[in-house]
Formats: sequence, structure tokens, C-alpha cells
Amino acid sequence: MINCVYIHIPFCKKKCNYCSFCSFNGLKYKKEYIDALVKEIKFFYKEEPLKTLYFGGGTPSLLEIKDIEKILSCFNYSSNTEVTFEFNPTDITKEKIINLKKLNVNRLSIGVQSFDDDILKAIGRNHNSKDIFQAIEVIKNACLDNYSIDLIYGLPNQDINHWIDTLDKAISIKPKHISLYGLKIEEGTYFYKNPPKNIANLDIQAEMYEIAVKKLKKDFIHYEFSSFAAEKKYISLHNSTYWKLNPYWGFGLSASGFIENKRYTNTFNFKHYLNHPTEKNYQTLTKQKLLEEEIFLGLRINEGINFEYLNKKYNIDIYQKYRQVFEKFIDLKMIKKTKKGAKLTLKGVLVSNHILCEFIE
Repeated sequence: MINCVYIHIPFCKKKCNYCSFCSFNGLKYKKEYIDALVKEIKFFYKEEPLKTLYFGGGTPSLLEIKDIEKILSCFNYSSNTEVTFEFNPTDITKEKIINLKKLNVNRLSIGVQSFDDDILKAIGRNHNSKDIFQAIEVIKNACLDNYSIDLIYGLPNQDINHWIDTLDKAISIKPKHISLYGLKIEEGTYFYKNPPKNIANLDIQAEMYEIAVKKLKKDFIHYEFSSFAAEKKYISLHNSTYWKLNPYWGFGLSASGFIENKRYTNTFNFKHYLNHPTEKNYQTLTKQKLLEEEIFLGLRINEGINFEYLNKKYNIDIYQKYRQVFEKFIDLKMIKKTKKGAKLTLKGVLVSNHILCEFIE
């Protein structure tokens, strides 16, 4: 049964300078897009009761309540479903939060990124630190306590002291979840064409990450590379679906899905999507490719990979298959054994891409 859904909303007020996601400014074709989105959902989705439903983007918070209601009406979900909605701080109003609660939206993900106004301006965000604090007060007054915030490290002119200040302020607003991301300048972004000055190199980014882990672990559960939950009940069920290689639907422009050992990514061409919203190109994953993904994703989470589970699922002895890789990184103290298998150490997380590549045949 497929009980997890991601919905992509590509509209933004202004595209951020670092953003590589499929999004664009304005709401000119909002109606046409929602009509195409609903058509896609109704063609594929078969009324399965949902465990998670996630609105990402882009900026989903630009949608009106009637738009959101139209999309949600396509699904079989309840108050027990984890329904997450991404917000920009300036879009948060008490009325909107109350109306979303009536639609059983019960989790918010807020794009904070930084609490430094100069840095926010440099990266093209349309909010300032005051907006963040006001938004949090609105959320609390609306009695929706399950909110996550996103933070980015390695931003232009962000030194270690700036980063520590951001972490302290993030902790002070008492979010139930924090996600951390290192700045990556990717092709197609404003920063790719206009490289910013004074950004942290990889060594400084690694130091920022270590500082964050040590600081946040005092009050949060560090359950995945970039994810920290105030309590076990606030761990993101939706993102856990990805990391555990469970099936999920992705609906909307550029959205990806994983169904019956097949992956797909919808077109990035807006006009093509409007005209052909049900068109998907599937890639069937081989048994070896699935195993590699299990390893990559399993090593992202704090509990690591479970040898018994993988041995049974793939009819192998995973430790023997990758003995040289495991022993090499165990000796380097980048991987350590657990009761059920193996996991990355903090030292290993910092060079995880290098480690994971060695599991590819």
C-alpha cells in the first residue's frame, strides 16, 4: 500500500539566490496548475488511507485556503495523518493557520534559514528576523505547536559567531524540529551565475555542522544527518518514508516518486506538465541498485543499517559482501558497529559522500 504523498507547489514571490528547486515567480497560472495537479492525482491515487501528506515547493503558503482545500479533497486522510505544509514567515497569519487546522494540517515547516537580517537580504529572502519571531507567536497563538524550522550554514558573510547566534535564537523559539542544510551552489541558481563573496569553505562548513550537532543534541534527538526532533513523536514521518525506502507518490511539476521498485520524476517543463500531467517516465531499479540505496539511506539515519533486515530482504551476507569497505572505515573511526548493524560516526558524516561511493559496484 502506498500511504505517503508529496505535492509540489512551484510558485514563489521571489526565487531565492541559492534555490535550485523547480520554482518561479508569480501566480499567473495558478488555476491551470491546480487543475492539472488534481487531474494527475485522480488518475493515479486510489483512495489509500494516507499516513503522511507533504506540501513543498516553491512556496505552498502562497496558495489560498480554497486552493489547498481543492487539492486535499482528492485524498483519503484524517486527523491521524501527518500533514505538513511549508511556509515562509511572512505568509503566516492566525486566520490561515486556523483554517489549515480545520483541514487537518497539523505540521508546519518554516523557511527561516538565518536570523541575521544582512545575511537574509544577501540570499534573497523576503523576510527579516522580526518576521520570524512574529510568525512563531502567531503559530503559538493559533495553538499549532508542531512546527519545524530550516536553517542553512555556510551562507555569505556567515562566520562561526553568526552561526552560533542563529542556533541560539533557533533554540529560543522552541521549535519541535530543526533541519540543517549546508549551502550548495548549484547550476541554474542566481549564486551560480553571480558567485557570492566570503562564503565558508568545506572545512568551515564541517566545523559549523559539528557545532550545531553538539549544541542541538542537548535538547533534541539527532535522528538523521540534517534532522533534529525535540521528542520522538516529532520525528518527521514523511521524510522517514524516504530514508527507509518505502513507496510514495510525488505529484506536481518536477515531483519524484518511488513505486514498486521504480522511480520517476515528473517533467520540469511547466507547459508540458499542464498539457500532460499524467505522463511519467519510470526507471526500474535493479536488485543491486536497490541494495545500494538501502545502504545510502540507512547510513543517513542515526540508527544506521540493520544487517539482519538487509540479509533477509536481499538474500546476502551484507557484511561479507562489503567487508573491506566496512573494515576500512571502522579502522578510520568513520563507521562503527551497532547491535543490529553499522552506522556512521560524526567523523564519518562529514565525509559521507566519499564513504557511500565505495558501496557502489
